[in-house]
Amino acid sequence: MDIITGIGIALAGYFIGDGLKNFKSPDPHEHTDQILVKEKDLHYYIGYYLGVTKEEAKHIVPDTSDIPHITRNGKRYVQKTALREWLTSMLEKE
Repeated sequence: MDIITGIGIALAGYFIGDGLKNFKSPDPHEHTDQILVKEKDLHYYIGYYLGVTKEEAKHIVPDTSDIPHITRNGKRYVQKTALREWLTSMLEKE
């Protein structure tokens, strides 16, 4: 009985330790799992796609009103695929 308890404690310690490995540093690509982007986060994602900061993205793309969007409960959302396509078309124009 003592051996089974010891093995159980050892396994619990292993799984807890393994689960805590990424506790302070979550997956860096976690934000890419979302499908919709809130309007307030548009420049963050534009900067992410272009490889610049949010502030630089605001200077590069000051007006985002012509991005295809969805409005739900008075809030504007943009699909990530539509945002990528819009950015690609904007870059091709220039």
